[in-house]
Amino acid sequence: MPIQPLIHGHKPILPPTGVPVWDVDPYDEAVLKNPVPFFNALREKGPFAYLPRYAMLICGGYDVTREVFSDHDRFASSRGVGLSDFALEEPWRPPSIVLEVDPPYHTKTRRVIMRALSPKVVASLRTAFRDDAEHLIDTLAHGREIEAVADLAEAFPTKVFPQAVGIRTPDPRKLIDYASMVFNAIGPDNALRRRALAMAPDIVPWINAQCTRDSLTGDGIGATIHAAAECGEISADEAGMLVRSLLSAGVDTTVSGIGNALVCLAQNPDQFDLLKQDPDALALPAFEETLRYTSPVQAFCRTAGVATQVSGIAIEEGTKILCVLGAANRDPTRWEDPDRFDISRKTAGHLALGAGIHACVGQNIGRAEGQAILRALAQRVERIELTGPPEWRPNNAIHALARLPLRLVPRS
Repeated sequence: MPIQPLIHGHKPILPPTGVPVWDVDPYDEAVLKNPVPFFNALREKGPFAYLPRYAMLICGGYDVTREVFSDHDRFASSRGVGLSDFALEEPWRPPSIVLEVDPPYHTKTRRVIMRALSPKVVASLRTAFRDDAEHLIDTLAHGREIEAVADLAEAFPTKVFPQAVGIRTPDPRKLIDYASMVFNAIGPDNALRRRALAMAPDIVPWINAQCTRDSLTGDGIGATIHAAAECGEISADEAGMLVRSLLSAGVDTTVSGIGNALVCLAQNPDQFDLLKQDPDALALPAFEETLRYTSPVQAFCRTAGVATQVSGIAIEEGTKILCVLGAANRDPTRWEDPDRFDISRKTAGHLALGAGIHACVGQNIGRAEGQAILRALAQRVERIELTGPPEWRPNNAIHALARLPLRLVPRS
């Protein structure tokens, strides 16, 4: 019996000549929890495969994925980075005016948010990040079991990031649930998406309220964004939407990155020993390798804005393409021994934080948070011991942990 496309709001296409048809569901919860076999099978299909249940293309080789993901002239983000095509379907919320727009509008909004997240701004936050990370690790490194997702991976970003933005009354649970909801919403109309959107009436009004000028302190990243509205560079509504973009993209990816780093270091004690030898030099490379190896953002879509070709494959206008960043980051044609976690690896070029003009705007602040935690761990902890199996939290876009029982054995 043929599979009926489970699509919502994008143009169904037929498989282009030379592209294999692959009856797989990349949004199956078993795949989302353990994606590496899926990554390997995807790359073996060639430049693209065709997914009949979604009537769209998928790619996972490094070169093709980078080309599609970064070429905004041919492959649009403004038509949605999920399965919905915003040219055909109303999005569930107003689109992000950074992630889900293209030039020239994107140029204006990205300029504002990049100024608010400039290297100088991030440098000014590093001392506070370091102090908070050291304090948190000191409270957790007692040799007894902790639940590291809630106690560490979620606790740290939901404290330091809202402070940096200038949120007066942060609610960690709402911040985490909102980010999870946004990333689940870009998937198909499956159970994950429906459960996520059911939370919207409770969470979205609270999030929107935090993004107004009156709700923010006068000295944070949010205030800098609103200052651009006060001088007429953007509107007040646009300023609020840019702050909202920070809250959706600046929490869950960092939570995932820190949690994933803990798993990687616990499962590779030789790499944690290496990190302990020089925390100042190796904390950031260890976080970068975690991003490459685990790809917190597993996949985003692009939509062909024109008829074009990639690797000799004809792609018609309106084609949705699922770019699997996690598969690209483990491509053996780009990375030597890619399934090995190696913090001494040169990771430049990984796609975990995107590529081109739509690369993650908050990547420097996320890196600073991850670096601070890994540095504090290496300075204060002798061993990271798993006390139970990691439990992965299925999400339509994010590879994240639900639970991580472990023990941080302090240095004597």
